[in-house]
Amino acid sequence: MNGTAFETVAAKIDGYRDEAIALEKKLTAIPAICPKSGGKGELARCLAVEEYLRGLGIKQLERIDAPDPEADGGVRPNLIARISGASHDRTVWIMSHLDIVPEGDLKKWDSPPFEARVDGDKVYGRGVEDNQQGIVASLLAAKAMLETTTVPAFDVALLFVADEETGSVYGIQYLLKKNKGMFRPEDIVIVPDGGLPDGSMVEVAEKGIVWLKITTQGKQCHGSTPEKGINAHVAAAHTIVKLGSLYKKFGARNEVFDPPISTFEPTKHEANVPNVNTIPGEDVFYVDCRVLPEYDITKVLRRVKTICGQTDRKMGTRTTVDIVQRDNAAPPTPVDAPVVTSLIKAVQKVYGVAAKPMGIGGGTVAAHLRRGGAPAAVWARMDETMHGPNEYVILSNILGDAKVMTHVMLQA
Repeated sequence: MNGTAFETVAAKIDGYRDEAIALEKKLTAIPAICPKSGGKGELARCLAVEEYLRGLGIKQLERIDAPDPEADGGVRPNLIARISGASHDRTVWIMSHLDIVPEGDLKKWDSPPFEARVDGDKVYGRGVEDNQQGIVASLLAAKAMLETTTVPAFDVALLFVADEETGSVYGIQYLLKKNKGMFRPEDIVIVPDGGLPDGSMVEVAEKGIVWLKITTQGKQCHGSTPEKGINAHVAAAHTIVKLGSLYKKFGARNEVFDPPISTFEPTKHEANVPNVNTIPGEDVFYVDCRVLPEYDITKVLRRVKTICGQTDRKMGTRTTVDIVQRDNAAPPTPVDAPVVTSLIKAVQKVYGVAAKPMGIGGGTVAAHLRRGGAPAAVWARMDETMHGPNEYVILSNILGDAKVMTHVMLQA
């Protein structure tokens, strides 16, 4: 890599603080909320990003719209901006998502969520970090490369996708179906949508996910005559305790992940009876399972059903297990893949931090990429305040991440 070229680009990025603020304010004022979450979709935001890219002089722009009659314009837009590199042997992809989640409880916000507020090195507002940090950083990286007339080592593609927050059906999944050869095995694919405050995590693997709804049927009766009924709540509690044995049954450790084990946690519980003196005849609870790639989720489901059957035989109940969501673990990105090694070099150069490949509990949009054969890595330097009230982004992280992206683009 030409060190002088990187220093020139990095110096240019250092002067983009006001530009970063302006972009964050502009994007925050366009709430790109998915129709499933009560919004109108991403079209207005996509058009704003497209306009900015045209202003940079980028002519290789491609819109791939997924039809959705519930969204503005009847589409969910996906946008690709390309910059030609010295070599066409691979493409460096930076993939961010255009959509955001709703603001939530307004009473918990210190300022209007869709009016970006600057306080020192932080900008507050819904979406400013998730995923506008990635959007803005990639835009500024492109701007710096073009303004310094620096040619990247390989082709660069900035990809802005729809629908990440509600399943990616209209986003990356749609793109992968439309163009199975979109990503090549030799490509570098960076997803700036998660990380640690010091930037030391390069996420290369995710656990499989299965969410279960467990319904226990008993027999309702008066609280004073329990012998006339079957307490579904007690039976469900018995099942919950027995589900703890899953930790031992599927007890492998994989130190790439944090935590390095599979997890099986009862979470949501539905209301059963409204009064104290009625024994419930039905009880419903949910279990969130995050399963290491070493295990087949089908075997986990079989064991859960076995445990429920044991409860039924003991308590006289009837239990059903329904799958709310299931995502098998995607093939991990190899720890020596170019996307991993190039990010580690760049993070060391820009932040002075020794990054390392790690796995998480899942799930991110990178799983779809990995299943499609793209060796993707999730990386950013962020506090991960997304989805909560008073979400914020650190301006110096935006500029630093833009430098990391350009460093990767310049690595031959």
